[in-house]
Amino acid sequence: MLGTSAGGGVPQWNCGCGGCTTARRTGTARTQDCLAVSADGAAWYLVNASPDLRGQLLAAPELAPAPGSRETPLRGALLTSAELDHTLGLLTLREAAALTVHATLPVRYALHSGFPVGPLLAPYTKARWHTVAPGQPVELDGGLRAEPLALGGKRPRYAADLPGEGWEGRSDWVVGYRFTAAGSRSCAVYAPGLAAWTPAVDRAVAGADVVILDGTFSTDDELAGRTGGARTSRGMGHLAVRDSLPHLARLPGPRYLYTHLNNTNPLAHPGSPGTGALARELAAAGAAVAEDGMLIEV
Repeated sequence: MLGTSAGGGVPQWNCGCGGCTTARRTGTARTQDCLAVSADGAAWYLVNASPDLRGQLLAAPELAPAPGSRETPLRGALLTSAELDHTLGLLTLREAAALTVHATLPVRYALHSGFPVGPLLAPYTKARWHTVAPGQPVELDGGLRAEPLALGGKRPRYAADLPGEGWEGRSDWVVGYRFTAAGSRSCAVYAPGLAAWTPAVDRAVAGADVVILDGTFSTDDELAGRTGGARTSRGMGHLAVRDSLPHLARLPGPRYLYTHLNNTNPLAHPGSPGTGALARELAAAGAAVAEDGMLIEV
């Protein structure tokens, strides 16, 4: 787990709420959502590329270059969305000799038009773009298999008015991934942008060892209550923690972790007021909050 916060991080640079103020004072920061995954411990793939990527890579010894060379274990990146907090870090990878990026068709379109990461990277590195589609597994280096899972149709704000037909209403603007390894029964699911719990999510979770879920907001009205805004969690494409917990109770077995925590979420600030009851609910459901730097082996 390279990063576990939503866009803006914790503390958020322009936020003086109690949680962010405490995080500044105590140094209990969270960097923005990013995962590194490997089936063999030698070939690694990023899932998302956060704005904090450089520091995240330096903090992960598994991703360090070989001594005396510029060869690294990093083979590429898989994107769950085209949001800025999931894609800005791609520009940090411009020094790579080659870079493979896996993304759905609408995400690729957005990253070559509204936010032209593809054209921006081209003069610096040999970037290879591959289209992924829900239900169609991708075979990766080291025996890693990634099966995309459609999670929602929320576009980034910059892509709201992209020209062209067919982008409205697609359910693959946001995806998760079900990871398995060749010759192993191990399975992990990563879904940091879960808009609703669907039968497809049920199928992805079935038999998984660990499931890492959207923990952006604790309740559907959290943002309104803490900032006075009118937007709900569901309206922003995120199923609130309290709304996903009943599904965890219905589907026991995996180790459940929550990631992508917004700075307004009490769970992002251990020990802060309001975390006690919710933390107990998580524990009762066999769930916990993911932390930056957490290494998960399945």
